[in-house]
Amino acid sequence: MWLIVGLGNPGAKYELTRHNCGFLVIDELARRDGRIVRTPECQALTAKVTVAGQQALIAKPQTFMNLSGSAVAALKQKYEVTDLSRILLISDDLALPFGVLRIRPKGSAGGQNGLKSVIAKLGSQEFPRLRLGIAPDHPIGDAAEFVLAEFPKKDRDALSKMVELAADAIEVILTKGIAEAMSKYN
Repeated sequence: MWLIVGLGNPGAKYELTRHNCGFLVIDELARRDGRIVRTPECQALTAKVTVAGQQALIAKPQTFMNLSGSAVAALKQKYEVTDLSRILLISDDLALPFGVLRIRPKGSAGGQNGLKSVIAKLGSQEFPRLRLGIAPDHPIGDAAEFVLAEFPKKDRDALSKMVELAADAIEVILTKGIAEAMSKYN
């Protein structure tokens, strides 16, 4: 079984913010399988789904971004996921241009606080991740303010396309492997 975790912040206030790209992708995976992510467990909302024929637990930590590792570690333990390569993290990335996807089999947090928390709680960075670019084509003043702001209406169509593309990439990761997904979507 796969554990697929989208990073974000809980609550309606943050629903369409840039920091919630991970949650949006999780909701898209649930929608494709006719499910809703709503089962509370391990400081997260979860759903069991089938993604491209593969069984997966999808999760949205309810701990807020900077403490996401607590929920991921608890779910890993509860579901006895011993192979870290079967834990896929989805997050926003302020270093990537808006709309760009980046898949990696492992690596550093790259400044993303949710990934930092997960790495700290798992004691490893040896898990795959899918990052969704949110950087604008102009300089920003306050990064925290930017990531916690909603996507402007003019970007919503492009956001929907990026989320759908990310869900497509996850299907490839689960069925054909990370290398194939990297070559197709990076």
